[in-house]
Amino acid sequence: MARIAGVDLPKDKHIVIGLQYIYGIGATASRKLLRTADVDEDLKVKDLTEEQVTRIRNVLDADYKVEGDLRREVQFNVKRLIDIGCVRGLRHKRSLPVRGQRTRTNARTRRGTRKTVAGRGQRRGAKK
Repeated sequence: MARIAGVDLPKDKHIVIGLQYIYGIGATASRKLLRTADVDEDLKVKDLTEEQVTRIRNVLDADYKVEGDLRREVQFNVKRLIDIGCVRGLRHKRSLPVRGQRTRTNARTRRGTRKTVAGRGQRRGAKK
């Protein structure tokens, strides 16, 4: 089993897919990384040699910011936005969508489950 950047890659998957288990590596970055490291994309993780794993590690360390460093940077960026008090920072602070999406309906993932509020909605028999 290959362990790269502190992550155990699943041994029965292709290396292109396995690398995507590392935070900060997506499909495109995975293919580009393998091209740079000169490793075949069709190999499974369990079929990698130690030399190939070392080449992948070296390219990853040199060219990409992943896992802890990347998480820390993202967290610091959000904290900076909150500290300067910009609109994006306030939206992060209130756990609301940041990029202009509507919240009257939808946005359930970000806002959490519904909270019932007394006095909302239509009353029976009320005229419009």
